[in-house]
This record gives sequence, C-alpha cells and structure tokens, in this order.
Amino acid sequence: MTAISDLLEDPSIRAYLLRLIGEEGVDLLVKFPPEGEFSDEDLAAKTGINLNSVRHTLYTLYEKRLAGYRRIKNAETGWLTYLWQLNTDAIYHAICEDLQMVLEKLENRKKYEEENDFYICKTCGTFTFNEVADTNFQCPLCGNPVEHFNNETLLKALDLRISQIKQSPCYE
Repeated sequence: MTAISDLLEDPSIRAYLLRLIGEEGVDLLVKFPPEGEFSDEDLAAKTGINLNSVRHTLYTLYEKRLAGYRRIKNAETGWLTYLWQLNTDAIYHAICEDLQMVLEKLENRKKYEEENDFYICKTCGTFTFNEVADTNFQCPLCGNPVEHFNNETLLKALDLRISQIKQSPCYE
C-alpha cells in the first residue's frame, strides 16, 4: 500500500483529494494510523476530528474504493461495528474513472456546441436558434433583440481540454 504522505506530495493527487474530501478529510488521511483497522469512533478519538466528518470522509472514500471496511456484529447487543482501512493503491484508478466522466461530459458539450447555432441576449444569456426563431429573434425572457453568438472560442477550448485529458496517463 502506498503511504498517504507520498501520495499527498503529488500536487495533482492532493488537489483531487482536496476536491473530493476537503481539508478536514485530507487531515484525516494524514492522521490515519498506517496499520490495522479502526472504527469511525476510534479514528475520531485518535485524530481529534469530529465524528460526523470522519464518517463523511470514510463514506466518500468508500464510494471511490479508496477505503474499505469489515463489519462485525456484537453478539450481546446486536450492534454492528465497521472497521475501516485505507486503500491508497486505488487512487490512480479513481482519478482515471473521474477523468473518464469529465471527458464524456466535455465530448457531449462539444457535440451540443457543434450541432447548434447560438444567439445571445446581453441581459439574459444565450439561446439556441430554435429558442429564438419562434420569437422573431427576440429574447424569449425579456423581449430584447438577440445577436448571433460565435462559439468558436468555446469549441477550441473544449478541443484543447479533451486533447489534454486524452494525453494523460489514464489513456496511455
């Protein structure tokens, strides 16, 4: 298993984790004991982090397969206890999965931008040709005239970002 301190030295991984679990979540990762399994209550006590924050972080990490748990049942009370451990080796897979979702959204947006002709109202924003054709090229919201909007700059930016993602290690 890769040490969390080593992972956090990489600015991209640190930024990903900050976006995913926030400062308090990253603080939990830094303070997470390196060996063994721990209940959420134990982690809160050992790290000094609020129990609700610990639980939120653990569940978020679990959704990305960056943490796992083993469930045990107390025979006397019937209460379930979850014993958590980190799975830092899955970080690159989680990042690549998220990058794939971003790529799909960018490609869908690019297709939408290529397939539509846009018009802009300086007050209300942009509209497609179909949205303003029925109103005689007046803004459907405020009635002001709309002007044609050239989206070439946006298309170039989308192409650049798509290209950058496809050049990432996830697509080698």
